[in-house]
Amino acid sequence: MKNLFYIVIAVLFFTSCSEYQKVLKQKEIKPKFDLANVYYEEGLKEEKKSKLTKAIKLYEQILPNLQGKPQAQIVQYNVANAYYSIGDYLLSGYRFERFTKAYPSSQKLEEAFYKSADSYYQNSPVYSLDQIDTRKAIDKLQDYLDRYPDGEYFKQANDKLQELRYKIERKFYEIAKQYHFTYRYKAAISDFDNYLINYPGSAFKEKAYYYKFESAYLLAINSFAYLMEERLDDAMTYYEDYRDKYPEGEFIEQATNYAEDIKIKKAELLNNTLNQQ
Repeated sequence: MKNLFYIVIAVLFFTSCSEYQKVLKQKEIKPKFDLANVYYEEGLKEEKKSKLTKAIKLYEQILPNLQGKPQAQIVQYNVANAYYSIGDYLLSGYRFERFTKAYPSSQKLEEAFYKSADSYYQNSPVYSLDQIDTRKAIDKLQDYLDRYPDGEYFKQANDKLQELRYKIERKFYEIAKQYHFTYRYKAAISDFDNYLINYPGSAFKEKAYYYKFESAYLLAINSFAYLMEERLDDAMTYYEDYRDKYPEGEFIEQATNYAEDIKIKKAELLNNTLNQQ
């Protein structure tokens, strides 16, 4: 009985494959359209990539012959959704985007806008890599939210938008911090300045204020004497910014120790100047 079961399965498999190959080679559109619909529906229901891939291939063959016909809208949507369902987000993003432009009155328009945006979201890499796809996903998600403020996918889109914005913020924060920890203090100060201007509500705001101050402090104490006083003054200004905003902050104890050292070094500079007169 067990062997018989496997034989039946094998026969069904090869019959299915032979039917697909036979229809694939035909010139008629309707058999391909009908079989593609079967594979598409079964592929979605069973979550089988192989069936969805077959549906895509059949749809792609007949699509050029359907331009201007009602079936074209169905095929273009199904192809985009099949790519989306098998995880080929590069193609699904592009195909859904084309769909929204070609069929602005479609009942599937909102879903297509969201899935196009979500496709770009799925392609967004980790924060340490280039963020071109992340920025595109942010634009697409924001576009969906603007178009559909009461939309079905509003919460999902908004949550993903915040996640991507956090990723961008973290990337710029990590770049500035890398300058700090590789002793490029001028670049770190400049980048932290820009970061605080561009991302005033960032989750890394306190750290940015602190590392900006610490960069200025380390730059100052490692400077030539004729540059030190002005740089110590700058560092003290950054310390006061941090202290005023975060009087009980994570780094307040270390920041205060640095500030005391700044006062000592400024006093030493003043004594040296007086002694040279």
